[in-house]
Amino acid sequence: MKRWSLAVLLAALSGMFISAAAAETVVKGAGASFPYPCYSQWTYKYYELTEVKVRYQSIGSSAGMTQIKAGTVDFAGSDVPLEPEKLKEFNLVQFPMLVGGIVPIVNLKGAGPGGLRLTPEVLAGIFLKKITRWRDPAIARENPELNLPDQEITVVHREDGSGTTFIFTNYLSKISPEWKAKVGNDKEVDWPTGIGANQNEGVARKVMQIEGSIGYVEYAYAFQNRIPYALVRNHDGNYIHPSTETFVAAAAMADWRQAPGFFMILTDQPGKFSWPIVGATFILMRRSQGNPDQARATLKFLDWAYRHGQEIARKLHYVPLPDHVVRMIEDTWAKEIRAVNGAGIWPLEELAPSRQERVSP
Repeated sequence: MKRWSLAVLLAALSGMFISAAAAETVVKGAGASFPYPCYSQWTYKYYELTEVKVRYQSIGSSAGMTQIKAGTVDFAGSDVPLEPEKLKEFNLVQFPMLVGGIVPIVNLKGAGPGGLRLTPEVLAGIFLKKITRWRDPAIARENPELNLPDQEITVVHREDGSGTTFIFTNYLSKISPEWKAKVGNDKEVDWPTGIGANQNEGVARKVMQIEGSIGYVEYAYAFQNRIPYALVRNHDGNYIHPSTETFVAAAAMADWRQAPGFFMILTDQPGKFSWPIVGATFILMRRSQGNPDQARATLKFLDWAYRHGQEIARKLHYVPLPDHVVRMIEDTWAKEIRAVNGAGIWPLEELAPSRQERVSP
């Protein structure tokens, strides 16, 4: 009898552990490495507060897009906005999450953060392999105080499908007709020169290893790893440092209400204090949700990030979206993200009494 009771007890305990494991919520995301420094801190803090795990893989925008289309993740991160026709074709909903800046990073003796100045034409010339040495007269003219070495320039670029590349090549296509004609703007391009690396982390690592090199990364990677960056003359002809303030200046004129599907590209914006290479990073979710509870858990995390993650974002030099844009985004969730039977998923019941107040987990 005692053995039977022990067996029953063990079975019951086993069932409890299995049920607890099955009940654990894990939200899965993957994609752009551009926002990864912020997303990684958001997911860590959110787990501390809620014990809900959010796992985000920094695998590049193209890979994230592939996974959301296949339904293997709950959300994808992409720095490449999809046009409304593509969203409809793939049955996806898109919305911006953050705004950030991309900077050229350099490993050049004597050039600290902001110590090297590059005109847009020189930056394009370097990546077009028309300017190949650091002592080139076009570089020397902008940097009379630097003792530039007579050293070959090594270009480091992304080799994976990358939203960071999309933003960077979009900028080069706007300021260089030759770049636009010969190379163009995409997540992957046929680079005229250089060596490749995966993700922002890989480009940052290679530039740190190779003396005389130049690459491009999201500013948080340069900031966190203390990698010197070059200043790029902006649309209004000024050299300014990358910062939250100069990213805000570039994004200030963005009219999201007039952007169907939140399709928006922010490079080469006018303004005395606008950093020239700025972009939004986006989230993609499936319009039709087979698991409404999982979709609610995903949206609850994203709502928390919008409402309570701003300080984390600012410390990493990202720009949080203004409240009125967040309200537009969450209205989109309510209208467009649905269960397969057509039932709404957002807002959550606990948030329904007031759209102005949000319940912190």
